Amino acid sequence: MFVKAIQEVAGFTRAIHSISRNFGRKNIQRGSATLFFVNQEGWALTCKHVAQWIMQADSINKNYRSFLDQSPSLSGKQQNILAKSLNLSQDKACEMRITFVDCVDKIKNIKFVLHPTYDLALLKFEGFDKSLSQGKPRFLKDDQSVQPGAMLCRLGFPFPEFSNFQFNAEKNQLEWTSNGVARSPRFPIEGMLTRFLGDQNKKIYGIELSTPGLRGQSGGPLFDEMGRIVGMQSRTKHLHLGFDIEDKEIVAHGKTKKINDYAFIHLGECIHVSVIKEFLKAQNVSFEEG
Repeated sequence: MFVKAIQEVAGFTRAIHSISRNFGRKNIQRGSATLFFVNQEGWALTCKHVAQWIMQADSINKNYRSFLDQSPSLSGKQQNILAKSLNLSQDKACEMRITFVDCVDKIKNIKFVLHPTYDLALLKFEGFDKSLSQGKPRFLKDDQSVQPGAMLCRLGFPFPEFSNFQFNAEKNQLEWTSNGVARSPRFPIEGMLTRFLGDQNKKIYGIELSTPGLRGQSGGPLFDEMGRIVGMQSRTKHLHLGFDIEDKEIVAHGKTKKINDYAFIHLGECIHVSVIKEFLKAQNVSFEEG
């Protein structure tokens, strides 16, 4: 149903990869999110919470750089005092490195424009010579043509498999490398449009789907079987179904056990295409409708 649509949308949908670690620890945590390009001028869309996650990396790294610059001449006790003054601890990230996979040939700067109300943001890649995205998204022209019962699809990168990174023990910091796997496979997930989401002013701003958006798909496009953009994956909510099971006896692997189970349904929430188009127009970003 979505084979051709996925092939089309994949041309302009890209992964955001991150690596991070907590202070005093060497184990590296991988993360991912999604963006999709609006045009060949370097404008791309993602979630506001993703943009804020990207923006915090610079301040986190500057803070840790300050520790590395001051600590070599200090004793162990003095280093601990310095770390505390910089709010560095083992339960907080001290480093975060981010890379944009197959977006543009080079990046001199990224401009962020955050929507004042909704989980929506624009990124403007600056200083590149060549865009590595293919094709342009076609945003649904008739905002009312998609109604509850329609089957839609999301595309993103929820299962990071990249391995092109390492901890440099000599420099005591994370770094990207030219070795290892640099990409993660894209992953589509379908769902039925169940309900529209409205704000306090009764403005429809979102779409609810019968299936969850997966971690790492935030910022990915929501589209119909023709490849037209209907929205953007934002978050997943969890509704308690009330089918609770407590102290239920079952037989598993030949043994009787008592189990508890509390059932939830996981529903994806997406930003509506009408809100996206309003935002693009307000920022004078060119886009196509279809």
